[in-house]
Amino acid sequence: MIKHFLSVIALLCLFVSCEKTIKDSSPIKGLITKNAMVVSARAEASKIGSNILKKGGNVFDAMCATQLALAVAYPFAGNIGGGGFMVYRKANGEIGSIDFREKAPLAATKDMYLDENGEVIPEKSTLGAMAVGVPGSIAGIFDIHEKLGSMPIEDIIQPVIDLANKGVIVTKKQARAIREYQPLFPKVNKYPIIFDKRWKENDTIKYPALAKTLERILKFGKHEFYKGETAKILAKFIQENGGIVTEEDLAKYEAIWRTPITFTYDDLKIISMAPPSSGGICLAQIMKMLEPFPLDEFGHNTLKSIQAITEAERRSYADRSFYLGDSDFIKIPVETLIKENYLSGRMAGFSFDQATPSSSVSHGNIQIIESNETTHYSIIDPFGNAIAVTTTLNGAYGSKLYCSELGFFLNNEMDDFSSKPGEPNMFGLIGAEANSITPEKRMLSSMTPTIVEKNNKLYMTLGTPGGSTIITSVLQTILNVHEFNMGMQEAVNAPRFHHQWLPDEIRIEPNAFNKNLIKKLKTLGYSINEKDSPILGKVDGILVLEDNSYEGGADYRGDDTAIGF
Repeated sequence: MIKHFLSVIALLCLFVSCEKTIKDSSPIKGLITKNAMVVSARAEASKIGSNILKKGGNVFDAMCATQLALAVAYPFAGNIGGGGFMVYRKANGEIGSIDFREKAPLAATKDMYLDENGEVIPEKSTLGAMAVGVPGSIAGIFDIHEKLGSMPIEDIIQPVIDLANKGVIVTKKQARAIREYQPLFPKVNKYPIIFDKRWKENDTIKYPALAKTLERILKFGKHEFYKGETAKILAKFIQENGGIVTEEDLAKYEAIWRTPITFTYDDLKIISMAPPSSGGICLAQIMKMLEPFPLDEFGHNTLKSIQAITEAERRSYADRSFYLGDSDFIKIPVETLIKENYLSGRMAGFSFDQATPSSSVSHGNIQIIESNETTHYSIIDPFGNAIAVTTTLNGAYGSKLYCSELGFFLNNEMDDFSSKPGEPNMFGLIGAEANSITPEKRMLSSMTPTIVEKNNKLYMTLGTPGGSTIITSVLQTILNVHEFNMGMQEAVNAPRFHHQWLPDEIRIEPNAFNKNLIKKLKTLGYSINEKDSPILGKVDGILVLEDNSYEGGADYRGDDTAIGF
């Protein structure tokens, strides 16, 4: 009897153990909803966007609300003092994009960041008023709403004003970010700002000045920011702090509707951003170079997969540094750069036996540097419309210059130009003549808001911050889903790596890759950098599942949150 009892206990233990193993090995799933979803850097912004959709608004109404809510809840990168890009796909398959990227002021000059010896002046293009480009976010919001929105603008902006007045609870990660950048705020601000205070987790920050600015914008529209009282205050503030943005610069700013970059990869159609974003072209180049390789057979983050992806990235970023810039100012050979015969030629010198030194891959002698502190959000509405938006101040809290009267930080986007062709920017990216400073020109970006179709149906929408690592993070997330059969949350969580031609190294997330694998890569001639890549992007994406429900992937590397219904 006792023997029989012990046998039953043993079987039960085995069953429980098996069940635990099965549960532990099952893939991580993100939030799944049936009707609609918003994934952004903060829960407050995702909630405001989701509420707009619940009230019958469409994806474009939700975009406007989410963009403004991020300016309140996530001043680290959310903004009205910066710019960005949106790619969209309507339920009927119609696609498009808008560029609300910042522009160089009229008084900008090619050598404005160089000293008398022609050397780059440290911090001049990154800190303070001289780093500020003409902001585009408000123009983008109003142009999108006018062309594609469905709700009254009051219903979109009022919840954000209420959030600014009520205040936002400080998260642990936000408290850490404020502390990290606090030493820089007094360097550029003449008077104390709200972020000088020692904010702790669970404190509430209220933004009454920003609420008042938004109230004026609600009342008078886009022209309030570019020609009204706000424009006057903003231009005066920038100039009093040594900058060159004028009322004329603000009055002349316009967002631009652009044709997205589209290409195929297996049975997928990828829709991404055109220049002045380099994202779409580079993503197309890398994916078309990879298409002939059986990545699914190589396996996820295996030696061969990492080699193939790294070598395609290396070649694309070399092209990026030489050819890409603002297409309104320079001629970019887009069709040639994404042609299969050109790209197969680019990979001709690749061998699995050894790394290809970047010194042997032209084009350029140029590196890429770009801030990591962007933010991305993805939205799908109940009607089946989808958007992907990446927006930024460039660096964390932009130029660190904060207009207390208006309640927001200003960008340091001018650093994304080539201050001196051949010299790296703050992200190590090297630029050529194509991205040199010219008045009213838009600076080159790596932002890669992307929508993917499968068999002519919406499949996913995604994007990420991460400066020069944006393109490679978006790439790997798409490959994780398509080649390695991951869900969206699992694909977002997976460890990432990055190569950008120069510096000639693979950046990998620390403690995320097998030590033997790293050893093998080094043996083949690859330089590995774990030190400078604690975070490679914070991907926010939505995947359409087989039953037409949605899975959100909100990156655990930030406070990112998916909300839907």
